[in-house]
Amino acid sequence: MNSNFRDVRKSAFHRSQTLVYRNGFALPRRPTVGIGQDPLLSEKLIQQQISELSSETPYITHGSYQEQGLVEDFIPAYVALDKKVLRFYAYFEEDILFSPTEQHRVCPVVIYYYLEDDSMCIFEPRVENSGIPQGERIKRQRLPRNEQGEPYLWKNLNIGMDLEVYGVKYHITQCDAFTKEFMESEGIVLNDPEPMPVDPYGQSRKSTLPSHTTTSSFDQMQQFIDMDRKVLRFFALLDDADALFADTRPVTIQFYLGDNTVEIREVHEANSGRDPFPILMHRQKLPKKFKAAPQNFPSCVLEVSKAEVEEYYTPKDFQTGQTMKLQGRRFLLYDCDGFTKEYYQKNHPDIQMKPSEVPNKTSLVQLRKKEVPPYNGFGSLEDSLQNCLYLIPEPPKKNVLKMLENNNKVLCYSARMESQNPDDDGRLFILSYSLANDMISIYEKPTRNSGIIAGKFLKDTRIPKPGSTVENPEFYSPADFAIGATLQVFGRRFVLTDADQYVLNYLESNAGQIPHQTLLSIHQKLGVRTENNQPHDQNGDDVAEPSS
Repeated sequence: MNSNFRDVRKSAFHRSQTLVYRNGFALPRRPTVGIGQDPLLSEKLIQQQISELSSETPYITHGSYQEQGLVEDFIPAYVALDKKVLRFYAYFEEDILFSPTEQHRVCPVVIYYYLEDDSMCIFEPRVENSGIPQGERIKRQRLPRNEQGEPYLWKNLNIGMDLEVYGVKYHITQCDAFTKEFMESEGIVLNDPEPMPVDPYGQSRKSTLPSHTTTSSFDQMQQFIDMDRKVLRFFALLDDADALFADTRPVTIQFYLGDNTVEIREVHEANSGRDPFPILMHRQKLPKKFKAAPQNFPSCVLEVSKAEVEEYYTPKDFQTGQTMKLQGRRFLLYDCDGFTKEYYQKNHPDIQMKPSEVPNKTSLVQLRKKEVPPYNGFGSLEDSLQNCLYLIPEPPKKNVLKMLENNNKVLCYSARMESQNPDDDGRLFILSYSLANDMISIYEKPTRNSGIIAGKFLKDTRIPKPGSTVENPEFYSPADFAIGATLQVFGRRFVLTDADQYVLNYLESNAGQIPHQTLLSIHQKLGVRTENNQPHDQNGDDVAEPSS
């Protein structure tokens, strides 16, 4: 029996182990028997045989040994053909339904073929203001050539053929120089290039209508087409002197020639302490002159319509070196950019756009005196003034020494009300003047069968004189309380008719601060006379009577 036959009853076909683990390391097993007994080790070649094989000369069929030894490096296709794209120019026709002026449109496209993976994409160039969604029509992918799903290859493309993709036929007309060179290097003869057909709709847009008589200077559509994206830019300073903290801020005024709109942007400076808020005024038309509105027209409106504006700002109204008032704020234009200078030299040569020096903030913004608002009638003048001076109002300071010296010292006068109303005319009052705080209180005397409730008419209040201001208020004092004098008290008129003896004693003790007429009227009313029938002061000196 020949030992070369395989044992058909054998069920285990595992391979013999060639490694052995010693101390945790895998080491090659050393043979313990003869070389012929181990089938794996018997197949190994000894070092001498390996060296003989490497030194043998290979068999050469043709050519020299040096030519056969040169082997070129293998370069894969995705590396050799990386970023190599074939570009074809084509077009497709789009049918227009329900249009009396056109039946179809010719849409040009560009077909890109990527050699590295045989993928294609179709791109439609964008036309400005076309109103049609354009751009990438088919994303990069392998386009099917037939129903079996076989993709288009570069061998299947040529000029003058129809490329049908997803139900749309693209007619190829031209290709670029790289595509022509590549196809010829591969042995493909390209057809002659074809001209791109003219789109009837695009041709109609370029041709002007014969009935068009409006000149381009007044045509808003023509102005938008000619002046779109052309902007005049001026560099200016915002004079914010009327604000609480007067300051100047650099801004840029942009005038859009396409629609005569103006936009104001604030220039943010580093470490200025202001938040970066670029838009100071949104793009809009600025009214320059309003129409005369009737008297009954409401002056406070939310929006200004075109019917109320007579004239808007134009480029002729902007000139460097002048101060303009836009939306109630002053702007000093000191410079402009190069395009603005060229525009004015070409269209408005009479306007000189020369840059001016940027003034300092101290020279532009002068410190102004803070104006105190008018008195609103609530509280005293001192209390209202504290609201203007401090964020948290403080109580006004009082003369404590005067309050201690004149505590409980009151001057009492009798007064009569003068009024055009016959019911109020002749009412009797008692006017009390407190020397401690210069306040006046008025009480009404009870009169029988008058129908008026007597009592407190005015609580302790400092009464200002007519014509006094908030900055320099003037209040009534004992020097103004002459017998027969008229006092204006919050719209009411009171005539002093009498005084008590304490008033005379106080005025005589302060005769240097009291006018002579006031002191004389008190003397005459109280009947104080000297021996020669002349009034005298507290020192006994004669006081001359006023001439009649």
